[in-house]
Amino acid sequence: MIAPDLETGIATLRELIDRARAVLPFTGAGISTECGIPDFRSPGGLWTKNRPIPFDEFLASQEMRNEAWRRRFAMEDKFAAARPGRGHLALASLYRIGKTPAVVTQNIDNLHQSSGIAPEHVVELHGNNTYALCLDCATRYELAWVKDKLSACGGQAPDCPDCGGPIKSATVSFGQAMPEHAMRRAEELTLACDLFLAVGSSLVVWPAAGFPLLAKRNGARLVIINREATEFDGVADLVVREDIGTVLAPLIVH
Repeated sequence: MIAPDLETGIATLRELIDRARAVLPFTGAGISTECGIPDFRSPGGLWTKNRPIPFDEFLASQEMRNEAWRRRFAMEDKFAAARPGRGHLALASLYRIGKTPAVVTQNIDNLHQSSGIAPEHVVELHGNNTYALCLDCATRYELAWVKDKLSACGGQAPDCPDCGGPIKSATVSFGQAMPEHAMRRAEELTLACDLFLAVGSSLVVWPAAGFPLLAKRNGARLVIINREATEFDGVADLVVREDIGTVLAPLIVH
């Protein structure tokens, strides 16, 4: 069912949530756009301005590593200033009242954690952009350290002082292996829920996009909240093509 208007969409969503035992939110970039973080694919999105740097190019080229970090710090003001939006706060409310055991997200912005959901209950399929890791020994580095090294070395991306490996933001790039633990946890949560909320995701990035179908095939109700149509709208129990924050704001409990 595609909601004919905002009011019907909100009312039907509330009814489905009230009847559900375990609600699993699955979030994409659309939930964070009202927080000032641009998405990737829409007109004016990040990938319309810069071609994403594939993982193999990052590994093979010092120049590409330099460029990756230049882009990250060019976006620093937007990421640093971002605060959880109405969608994040609504999902955090469901978490606090026990309706939602965890959130699965494609986002890398740390806003679910900032909204009050415990870090161990935020399953990050594409990693986190607020710190860095050595790709060889997995040592964690804070962004301030990376920024200082870049500045001191004229924009050259630093290597790990411990092992000499390349240091990358803790995100998953094209061609990089998905995090096994996060994927397993997302699958477990998907199979355990009876209501799956796909929020702000274009549902085109695989394998993450497979979770809504897995939930539906396992007997869960499927709700898709996204401004644009997705290829899974036809199998969803409810589709709401309205502003995400406006749709979810009535769920916020202070």
